Amino acid sequence: MTDRVVVRTVDFARRADASAYLEMLDAYARDPMGAAQPLSDPVREKVVRDLAADPGAHCLLAERDGEPIGFATCFVGYSTFNARPLLNVHDIAVVPAARGRGVARALLAAITDRARRLGCCKLTLEVRRDNGPAQRVYARDGFKPATCGLFLEKPL
Repeated sequence: MTDRVVVRTVDFARRADASAYLEMLDAYARDPMGAAQPLSDPVREKVVRDLAADPGAHCLLAERDGEPIGFATCFVGYSTFNARPLLNVHDIAVVPAARGRGVARALLAAITDRARRLGCCKLTLEVRRDNGPAQRVYARDGFKPATCGLFLEKPL
């Protein structure tokens, strides 16, 4: 087996891509650093259709020898202070067996390239306070804590 990681755009029109994306998203959802529970059937039935229809969604698969081993879901936002788009990394995960082998680094490089091509002024993401390994990967890639704000949510 080679250690070469290929990162490519998900083509949701291809059944194999949609299935691989769902497999990666579900693996992340089941992980303790995700939601620690599988995707619900309604989400599984809807998420691919919604992402395929969203022009601001940018979904990537990381593969080794044709097998999915990681993924990222990013959304274009807008920085009013810079009057330019930004790219938010909403989900990024690597399957446990492939961690520590450069997969996240390859995904982040592809995301950075995509953001530059979109004319973005920055990348944003959130990370759990208890996910030290991910924080170290992000720091090595140049991410720093934001200078202002606190991430909040309001479930609806």
